[in-house]
Formats: sequence, structure tokens, C-alpha cells
Amino acid sequence: MVGEKKWVPYALLVPWIVGFLLFKLYPFISSFVLSLFVKRGLNSTFVGLDNFKLLFNQSELTGELFINSLRVTFIYVFFTVPLILVVSLLVAYVLAQKIKGIGFFRTAFYMPTVLGANIAIIVLWRYIFEYNGLINQGLALFGVDPVSWLGTPGGAMSSIVALRVWQFGSTMLIFLNALKNVPESLYEAATIDGANKFRQFFSITVPMITPIILFNAVMRLVETFQVFNGPMLITNGGPENSTRVMNMLIYQTAFRDGNLNLGSAMSWILFIIIMVFTVLIFRSSKYWVHYQD
Repeated sequence: MVGEKKWVPYALLVPWIVGFLLFKLYPFISSFVLSLFVKRGLNSTFVGLDNFKLLFNQSELTGELFINSLRVTFIYVFFTVPLILVVSLLVAYVLAQKIKGIGFFRTAFYMPTVLGANIAIIVLWRYIFEYNGLINQGLALFGVDPVSWLGTPGGAMSSIVALRVWQFGSTMLIFLNALKNVPESLYEAATIDGANKFRQFFSITVPMITPIILFNAVMRLVETFQVFNGPMLITNGGPENSTRVMNMLIYQTAFRDGNLNLGSAMSWILFIIIMVFTVLIFRSSKYWVHYQD
């Protein structure tokens, strides 16, 4: 067409490109550059990979704290990701059934995802798990002694894991959409063959939605490795650094202590760990993910 403005789509992309270059690519590259230097006074000295070596030196306090944060983060991810996937899939399977008023329950189960990012909800969650909180008040009604949920490493970790698992709504909705796309004819054939609901779930439902399981697993893995709000506001890394995840240590090192160089090195190690786990999941997917022809 004569006079067609072919440059318009490219012009519309300019704000995104500028934002990406300034707020994504530049910080990404500059953080790596910072990790290779040490600031001494007003000057910065190039030290290569010394910052990375320091983080894995357990004889130093910095290395000890970093190794502990790695261990804590792995524990958190190991429990949280599988629990989110299992809980969200089971709830989605129930909500996929034709039940009267199911729309209300779908909304109700999704609401925690919307509210979970709210600081007020996280503070309320802390109150629930405190020594005189709602859980211990409920246990007292049955004559059970109060439990120090936030005063022990196991209890504190359980509280922040529970907070994240409670926010399973977005994962559930993705599973729910996937379940609706499973052909009814497969269930009908399985019923004729005498397969019960339990057998149908593991022989038909799960294999048919494995691509969605892969997607949710990767998304929740990346998200969970970067947890910050819960451990920061509920336990503040305690007790005894048992909930001081990597993002907390990065924040405290870079912004509270003002050591941007060491904080950048920690960030890059976290980035590499996430990349490695993501690649491993994708590599393993050829053995358990089934795509429809």
C-alpha cells in the first residue's frame, strides 16, 4: 500500500528496547563487572575471581554464611517446589469436576496468590505462627502445649514453606486449563476397560499434562530460588540463620553492608545455579514429558 508507515511497529518497540537496555541488560553486565573488583577506599581494584573464591572459603565468616545460605535455599526449594506442584495439581483436578458452584471455589483458591504478595498478609502470617499466635491458640483448645514455630530452625522453615505453598493459585489455574484439554474419550475408554479414577489419574491425566508440569516446575523453581519477602519479614533469617536464603544474604551484603562487589558475585552464583537446574530439568524432560502428535 502506498504511503504505508512500515516504521510504526519499530517505533512502538523503542520504549521496550530502551527499558531492556537500561534496566535489564546494563545491570546484568555491570553486576558481573562489579563481581571482579574489590573496593578499597575510593578506588576499585581488579581481583578477578577472588570474590567467588572467598564465598566458598568456609574458613572465612563470609564463606561460612554463604555456604549456609546455599544449604538453606536448597532445603527451601526442595520442599516448596514439589509441594506446590502436588497441591496445585490435586486441587485443580478436583476443581475440574462438574460441581455446582465450582466458580466460587476456583476464585477462593486463587485469592491467596493475589493476597500473598501483600506485606500485610505476610505480617499476618507471622502472627499466626508466633508463640501466642492463632495456631497455638487453636492447639490450646485441645490441651496441646504451645509450639515455638518461629523459634526453632525446623518450625521457622516450615512457616515460610507453608506461606509459599499457600499461594498455589496461579499454578493451579494453569493445571486447570491443561486438565480441560484432556480428551474425554480417553476417560470413557478407560472406564469401559474397568480403570478406576485413581488409575485414570496416573495413566491418563498425568501423562497428558506432562508438558504443563514441566512448565510449572521450571517457573516455580526459578521463582522459589529467588524468595525474599517471606524469610525477611517472618523470620528475618533466624533462628540461627536457618532461614537466611541467598536473596536475603545478597540484599544484606550489597545494600546493608554496602559491599556491592561481593553481593554481585553472590548474584551471579545464584544465576548460575538457577541456569544449571533449569537445563537439568529440560534435559531430563525427554524421559518423562510426552507431547501430543
